[in-house]
Amino acid sequence: MTLIRRLSAAALTVTTLLAMAAPVSAQPARAPEDLGVPLQDVLLIGGTVAPGPGGRTVLWGASSGSPAHLNAVDPATGAEAARFDLPGADGSWAVDATPDGSVYTGTYGQGHLFRWTEQAGVQDLGRPIASETFIWSLAAGEGATVYGGTYPGGRLFAYDPATGARDYGRLSPAHAYVRSVSYANGKIYAGTEAPAAVFEIDAATGVSKQLPTPDGLDPAGKWAYDVNAAAGHLYVRYGGASPGPLHVWDIAAGRWIDTIDPAHGLDVSPPDEEGRVYLVKAGELVRYDPRTKVTTPTGLPFAGRVANTRGIGWAELGLPDYPGRSIVGLLWRGLMFRYNPETGAKSFVQTGVRGEPIDVTALAEGPDGRMYAGGFLNGGFAALNARTGEREEFHTFSQSEDMAAHDGKLYIGAYPEARVYAYDPKLPWNSTEYSPSPEPGPAANPARLFDLAADKQIRPRAIVSAGRYLATGTMPDLGHLGGVLALWDAKTGTLKHAQRDVIKDQSIVALAYRDGVLYGGTSIYSGQSATPPTQPEAKLFAWSVKENRLLWELVPAPGKPAIPDLTFDALGRLWGIAGGEVFAVSTAARKVTKRITLSGSKSATGRLVFNRRDLSLYGAHAGQYVFKLNPLTGRHTVLKEGPVHQLAVHGSGDVYFAEGPRLFRVAR
Repeated sequence: MTLIRRLSAAALTVTTLLAMAAPVSAQPARAPEDLGVPLQDVLLIGGTVAPGPGGRTVLWGASSGSPAHLNAVDPATGAEAARFDLPGADGSWAVDATPDGSVYTGTYGQGHLFRWTEQAGVQDLGRPIASETFIWSLAAGEGATVYGGTYPGGRLFAYDPATGARDYGRLSPAHAYVRSVSYANGKIYAGTEAPAAVFEIDAATGVSKQLPTPDGLDPAGKWAYDVNAAAGHLYVRYGGASPGPLHVWDIAAGRWIDTIDPAHGLDVSPPDEEGRVYLVKAGELVRYDPRTKVTTPTGLPFAGRVANTRGIGWAELGLPDYPGRSIVGLLWRGLMFRYNPETGAKSFVQTGVRGEPIDVTALAEGPDGRMYAGGFLNGGFAALNARTGEREEFHTFSQSEDMAAHDGKLYIGAYPEARVYAYDPKLPWNSTEYSPSPEPGPAANPARLFDLAADKQIRPRAIVSAGRYLATGTMPDLGHLGGVLALWDAKTGTLKHAQRDVIKDQSIVALAYRDGVLYGGTSIYSGQSATPPTQPEAKLFAWSVKENRLLWELVPAPGKPAIPDLTFDALGRLWGIAGGEVFAVSTAARKVTKRITLSGSKSATGRLVFNRRDLSLYGAHAGQYVFKLNPLTGRHTVLKEGPVHQLAVHGSGDVYFAEGPRLFRVAR
């Protein structure tokens, strides 16, 4: 361990009260113990059905990981046909195959484009546009040409191996995302984030025009999430990740002709010989005929919240019940579905796509004494017995933003829609909302309690037990500012109070509770980084739980954009972290009484916890390192360098933290 800074003698002066406190142990903290990867699962987002190795049709799917992988699955058996690294990529929403046999993958993390061919394997083509870090969607053009949409510049590009990348520029000054892209007959169709807009771009000239919004549709708060061209029609799903209306545009007639509601994403199938497409509607695979506007059920059900297809298309399976061509596709956890239009045969098959380590996004001690780790994007969470090391994983669940024990249950804040769940460790796990095809069984556990989608919230970033109540602080969706402070009464099963904009235009990202008062740390940012803030710096506030009112607010760390964590020490002082500063506040005097500078960072990330066993503060500094800090002297030491963003203390005094997907423990 290395001592990284000593404060001046004057700054280390403590009051008489502090001098009377029990001394911090002089024993150095032990070296962190690597506990391995608590969560591992399959997450498929982008996919397509196209020829693979040897020319046989496969299901292509990109699995998130470090690095991400491009997987090829045999649709007849579900076995892995091929697996390719995508170096530097975290995952992909964008996979498509061009007529020449190329398979392209547009990735996020670094915004690189990859190309697979039978002859050369996977090639990293770099960033098609230097400024863009996220390729949201790809669409096959003619020959080997592919079109893509990006973030953060909201740009459209083309890539042709013969000529390289072409930048069509930003589609709209009001949009940062080109969320969905499709191509037909020399035209590129591209959809944006809220307020949803769909553009038609001439692939040769680059001339662009915006399509009219469907009658009666308000684009505010909605994305043109999925855009698919098929057999002379354009299918556009407006909304977000959840099912929503799929509007049908007749390209030749230049008008909207129908609406399918509710439709799941992410794609409709390529058309059959009669121009009909297959998609998931209201939890069932259906066939849709745009000429007659008739939707025909297939009897293939998709239960649970996440029924978006991760690539859907046609394949010859060579199986007795599946003559000719069958519809095949992938789901997010690597499950494959199949349907044969001739015989009506249908099935789900677990594929051989391998799981990847999942980054930890939340850590908390549960009511059963186990440490719980929630996962990023793939979701799920794991429980670790701190005494025996025994581990249990729970899959098919949402991304966790925060977790806290309260009234005998583990409460979980889930992304998106700022949903809050209660998990009872004494009862069987049964995530009916997230299982693709759940078996009949016990009641949902975790049980969904409430959400704050109506208040335009997406991230329940702070959850804390507040006496009788569970308190939640949230971050809003794209285009919105101002989080919600919500109080849930577990005894009555109702919201005691929910209020937006407790601090104007600021999210609530940290909460601490003491003696009937909630203390909150804010962030000037929205839950989506593209929303520009209106406030200059984060605030600390006090809220009366009994009276449902704001008591006071102050700026404890001038110039810092966020106060991402708060904790009380043994003397009742409130401590917070903001960028490279750790500060103490007297809640009675309503002022900062101590300030410790770790660096000049203005990072919006950071964690801080007080360990009552050794009377020390432990923190994660700006995603750079984990530190231990003596609250009496301000002396602090680095325990481990690395991109740490999650940290929690167990009742035993052991401190747990996560570096990406790996979990570490500092034993007391």
